This record gives sequence, structure tokens and C-alpha cells, in this order.
Amino acid sequence: MKKFLLMAVCLITVAGTVSAQRYDRRYQRRGVRRPAPVQRYDNRGGGDDFYTPKVGLAGGVNFSNTVDAYNSDFSTSTIAGWHAGLTFEVPIAYPLSFAPEILFSQKGYKAETIDGTFKQRTNYVDIPLLAKFRLVPGFNFVIGPQLTFITSTRNTYDDGFNTISESEYNYRGDKSYISGVVGVGITLNRNVELRGRYAIDLDKNYANGNSAIPDYRNQVFSLGLGFKFN
Repeated sequence: MKKFLLMAVCLITVAGTVSAQRYDRRYQRRGVRRPAPVQRYDNRGGGDDFYTPKVGLAGGVNFSNTVDAYNSDFSTSTIAGWHAGLTFEVPIAYPLSFAPEILFSQKGYKAETIDGTFKQRTNYVDIPLLAKFRLVPGFNFVIGPQLTFITSTRNTYDDGFNTISESEYNYRGDKSYISGVVGVGITLNRNVELRGRYAIDLDKNYANGNSAIPDYRNQVFSLGLGFKFN
């Protein structure tokens, strides 16, 4: 019985080899290239480069204002700024990746007071530490904390007649704190992603003890592009 099975295996192997050789010769005589083998779908990574670590660049526009300034009756208007920096993506297990970033980011707000218009623009270094979930191919969701560090701030007062601008390099308030971030990403092609984010400070930012400048929480809506390189 064992000899019979061994003989059968040998015959099948020989037959397969001969068949493949005849198949190749037939395509060669006709001058046609042999069809390429079909690649299998990778369930772990969606058949793409999910498991390849990536580094990239990101940039875009911020729309920011503040909440909980003074009290619920105090409202602020949105001002525009920009953000830019480095992005990283380290796959963990499909569909989860760790996606830290280092960004320069402009935030601030504008408020109408009895003395005129007050506007504050502050520059930050933001370090989001995000969990990234690929929900479906071409679409992802991110969530996580963000470490925020103030680098400089500028206040502008406009009473309708004069505009006074001052840079506060001796800022005495909180210079670092934590925010929360959520967002989505849409893959435009292999290396470009459209990104939308929302971030809000988890604690009040205590300005500098001056009652003219409120304690506040930044909230920022951002829209931009990410460029990935393997």
C-alpha cells in the first residue's frame, strides 16, 4: 500500500512537471506571455501595505475659538491659523495602529468687549498620541490625548480708533497641558490622505492672573492633508 501511494505521488509530480513544460512551450510558440499568477488577498492588512511603518508630513488650516471663558455668557469668535509637522504610523494589529505626531499649531480667539475687539493668537507645539483604526479600506478614525506646549502668544486690542498689539514672552500661565483629539482620514491615493480633526483642552488654561484675559479652553477644528512615505 505504501509503495502504491509513493508511486502515485511520483506519477502526479511527473505529470504536473510535464504539463507545465508543455504549457510554457505552447505560450512561447504563440509569442504570448504567460499570465501572471493571481495574488492572494491579505486579510490582515486589506491586501495593501498596512503592516509597513510610515513617516510623513501633514499641514492644513485651523479654525479655533474658546469655551468656558469667564462664564457661560462669555462668547468668543473663531479665528483661522495653520498647522504643520511630522507624522508617524506604527502598525500594531489590524486594524489598529499607533499614530504619534509633532505639530506646530496656531490657535486663538476673538471677543467683543465694552472696550473694543480683543484677539489672542497663540503658537503651540502639539504632540498627539493617537490610536488609529482602519474602519474600511480608504477610511480611518483616530482618537487619543495630545500634549500641548505654548511657545508664544500675541494679544491685539482694537477700540475702533487705535490698535495695540503686544507679545507676551513672559507668559505666566500654564505652558503645558493635555487636550483630547478625535478625527477621521480619507485616503486619496497611496501617499496622500485628507484629514479632519477636532481637539479640545481638557483643563482650563490660566492666562496670567490678569482679569482682562480670561481662563479658557481652546477648541480647534482642523482640515488638512497628510503625505505618507514608507
